[in-house]
Amino acid sequence: MPISNQRVSTHPFLRGLYDDGYYPDHVVDRGRAILLALCERIERERPAGLAALYALAQAATEEFNDLEAAFEAAGSEIETVAREEIAEDFGFVARAGFPDADVEELIATREW
Repeated sequence: MPISNQRVSTHPFLRGLYDDGYYPDHVVDRGRAILLALCERIERERPAGLAALYALAQAATEEFNDLEAAFEAAGSEIETVAREEIAEDFGFVARAGFPDADVEELIATREW
């Protein structure tokens, strides 16, 4: 299902990671795919409130937890710059429909 929200569909997810050679593009691509899948899922399921949104976002966060091994295998890691970039994009996704969403709650299941 393509994303219908124009602002979301054209957002440059994880741009800061793509711009930094420390982060391998092929792994960042996987992170971008996680965020896009989250956007699609939010549009498809239309969570009724923040609790439902947090559940969706935390499932996507767990996918980023799994992605840490791929970063490490490529000689990188999810460190401070990456954590901030990822969290910022989770916040962007949430604010598209839930302006009161708490970023820390969105990524509460993170291990990075």
